[in-house]
Amino acid sequence: MHEYHKIQTVYKRDPATKHKTLLIGEYSTPEFEYLADNTWAFTEKVDGTNIRVYIKEGKVSFGGKTDNAQIQTRLSTALDELFTPKQDLLLEIFKDADVCLYGEGYGAKIQKGGGLYRQDQGFVLFDIAIGHWWLKRKDVEDITGRLGIDIVPVIGYGTLHEMVDRVRRGFDSQWGPFAAEGIVARPIIELKTRSGERVIAKLKKKDFAFSG
Repeated sequence: MHEYHKIQTVYKRDPATKHKTLLIGEYSTPEFEYLADNTWAFTEKVDGTNIRVYIKEGKVSFGGKTDNAQIQTRLSTALDELFTPKQDLLLEIFKDADVCLYGEGYGAKIQKGGGLYRQDQGFVLFDIAIGHWWLKRKDVEDITGRLGIDIVPVIGYGTLHEMVDRVRRGFDSQWGPFAAEGIVARPIIELKTRSGERVIAKLKKKDFAFSG
């Protein structure tokens, strides 16, 4: 089960503040700088814990952010209740392919303020890999619709400058009248760096908390 790759913050962090603040305008990768004025898709960043759902021939297993990460009992039970009844449907959709669903375990007692999302615990999807292929958003939406599971919402489109402005101002979560954690942005067309890393940017509201 492959671990999910690191998502880079859009700007570099300032070593003078022990990396608590950002160097506004100094992009963390040359790809972000080159693509800054292009159109990106923005999804809400959910404050939870990284969860991997591995599917092989309809059978399901769960993992955390790393292979050594432990999943708390309450969340593990919620994942079992969500996916175990869907084994036949998973086999129908994916056949014998190696599939990994990537998402967040979120809800009460998962991160500070997790109960603002929901009083119980659940799973919200943000990516699907079949082998080494990453699915397009529309295909991910189709699969989540068939499975009846949640997907992180698209909250808009724009440039990276517009992403920064929106996160700096703050905005309400799609889950309710509380501040969203931030934004994850992807180019409309899936792109990779020379080293094969996916081009995906993130920015959190708390990145501006120490800006003064």
